[in-house]
Amino acid sequence: MQRTIEALRVCANKLIWRKVTRRRLIATEACRAAENGQEFLDRVRLETGLELEIIDRQTEAQLAVAGAEPLIEPGARRVLIFDIGGGSTELMWLERETDNCVMRDWISLPAGVVTLAERFGGVEVTSASFELMRAYVRDLIAPFVVRVGALSPDHLLGTSGTVTTIAGVQMRLRRYDRSRVDGSWLANSEIDEVVSRLLAMSYEERAASPCIGRDRADLVLAGCAILEEIRRAYPAGRLRVADRGLREGILAYLMKEDRAYGED
Repeated sequence: MQRTIEALRVCANKLIWRKVTRRRLIATEACRAAENGQEFLDRVRLETGLELEIIDRQTEAQLAVAGAEPLIEPGARRVLIFDIGGGSTELMWLERETDNCVMRDWISLPAGVVTLAERFGGVEVTSASFELMRAYVRDLIAPFVVRVGALSPDHLLGTSGTVTTIAGVQMRLRRYDRSRVDGSWLANSEIDEVVSRLLAMSYEERAASPCIGRDRADLVLAGCAILEEIRRAYPAGRLRVADRGLREGILAYLMKEDRAYGED
């Protein structure tokens, strides 16, 4: 909590320095799930001056779609957008209607990279523990698969640290480069190769990877387990990588409200 407040204080100072007058500040699964989530936000307001709202899961899904939607391939009829977060994972099924893609169904799974790593371990991950992670996520996805039906999307669109990390590792970047990762495509064979490579690494090897680092070394395989079950449930030939998400979704909504986005 203290580390978060220190980070938010930096954000608050940047908002003042940039003279920002229009903003929306949100909190997601961690504050939704915590018994003292609202108390924490009260403390944030007192210590930083920032007033955050706890958004519900549907709003989070809608913001994720708004942020990633520009990367949907033109002509795609069906797309699954997913956002693998720290405490939850959102899946959004979109179908095209004339020129627009409409969200037909969505689900928020109570499992993210942090909660999964805490449950099954993230430092020392074996093939057996990785399969346990996958089985746990599989059960959570099952109701959504039943609702949507046995349909295959034209492509997957992932917005999360997991997919951007996999893209960076696959490109063998010496340092993470958003301009190369955002909007890139990954074939199934490329994802398979990276996941296998990460499973074979030790924690220290993952921490030494320039696109993972020590902050994510204990979380990346939990994210891979979630990704593998998404790919299993919704097979598609390609995955598009989005280094964008809720923040861009918030921006898109604010710009639409101000009639500064999507207008002729």
